[in-house]
Amino acid sequence: MSSIAYLYYDPSWESRPDPATWGWSFSKVYEDLDAQRSQLKRLRQEAVQSPPRYLVVRRLDDLGDSLKSVTGCLAALEQLGVCVVALEQAYRSDTAAPDAALLALTEEIQQQQRSRKIRHGHAQKRLKGLPPPGKAPYGYRRGRDRYIIDKTVAVVVREFFDHFLLYGSLRGAVRQIEKKYSKKISVSTGQHWLTNPAYRGDLSYQDQSILLDTHTPLISRDEAAQVDRLLRRNRSLAPRAASAPRSLSGLVVCQHCQSPMTISRVTARRQTAEYLYLRPTACPQQPKCKALPYEAVLEKTIQRICEDLPKAIAGLPLPPLDQIKTTLASTIEQKQFALGQLPLLVSQQILDEPTADLRAYTLKTEIAEIQNRLSQLPPVNLLETVQTVSITQFWMDLSETERRFYFREFLRAIEIQRNDIQRTDAQRTDPNWTIALQFIF
Repeated sequence: MSSIAYLYYDPSWESRPDPATWGWSFSKVYEDLDAQRSQLKRLRQEAVQSPPRYLVVRRLDDLGDSLKSVTGCLAALEQLGVCVVALEQAYRSDTAAPDAALLALTEEIQQQQRSRKIRHGHAQKRLKGLPPPGKAPYGYRRGRDRYIIDKTVAVVVREFFDHFLLYGSLRGAVRQIEKKYSKKISVSTGQHWLTNPAYRGDLSYQDQSILLDTHTPLISRDEAAQVDRLLRRNRSLAPRAASAPRSLSGLVVCQHCQSPMTISRVTARRQTAEYLYLRPTACPQQPKCKALPYEAVLEKTIQRICEDLPKAIAGLPLPPLDQIKTTLASTIEQKQFALGQLPLLVSQQILDEPTADLRAYTLKTEIAEIQNRLSQLPPVNLLETVQTVSITQFWMDLSETERRFYFREFLRAIEIQRNDIQRTDAQRTDPNWTIALQFIF
């Protein structure tokens, strides 16, 4: 009363099923990886000499590439007294009316076989680094074996990335290309552009794997890493604060009322001078917390950074970034060396072409994963950077846009601590306050 299992799968797009999870005890497992199905032929030959009681498969379409081959294999095995069990389909040879059950599964079997052929074709293109099916991303057109930059519209994509890198605003970049090139896209489309590997010269497939350097990129690796850092940083900010021109936008919070503080511009009557204030957006207190002069808060913020940042960094258990980068770079180099050895192994007939293609694809995706981890590391050593940013003049020499970038690299929030919250005078601002910084680390 032995039971055997038969596995058929395409390693180019699916993982090996595990018969140990099927709830059966098998005396033998036959396994095929290609359409020749040599192990299935062997199974049928051995079944003539010693037929097993049960043959367990995942689906009936595993037994052939066409409905005719499937029904022929089933008939031959059942004639030998073998009970065929399909785990993922309602079919058992020892049940009543197996022919009716097979007839009911005919359309499903044909559909699965068509689907398998399509997936196999897509997998072969993927192994060769060819673009996935579908329309090329905006800014590219399809070439014979890769994406080619469409110069007529690539300038729109480049303008979008340049604006985002400069101002860190997704919505602002969307508005910019609409204003300059009359190209209207949604914010979600802009988000997709920022994260689409195609604009970085890579290909992304449905199985979430990525192949590096398959075509000419529209942004460099350094720019791509900067885009990723800006996206991570902006997740904690309100959409409007992410694109606001002032460096303190989205960072200041009143500790007393727990309200975020927005920047208000005030001009004196018949004067061109402009005054900036920070005021709570939703203060529940009575009387409400007073507004504060923007320049005074900025000055105290810079002062606190110069005093507190070195102390905060000194107490951190910082990882050895240089060592981590060296290790990752060494791993990439080893995998690239192994990738270069594959043609030699094929020429020596140690590997066949399909196996070599699959191994090359696996190595390339592993290299892409390590490269992604490497790009997410801080671009500079924090201990070296803090020596520069702890100098007051460094901050004074920056523009508001540059200062905004550095503030958001180090600060999570700037808390306004009011020392005299019971004031009732008519002053517009409250001089009795200090600030406390919340660093991102």
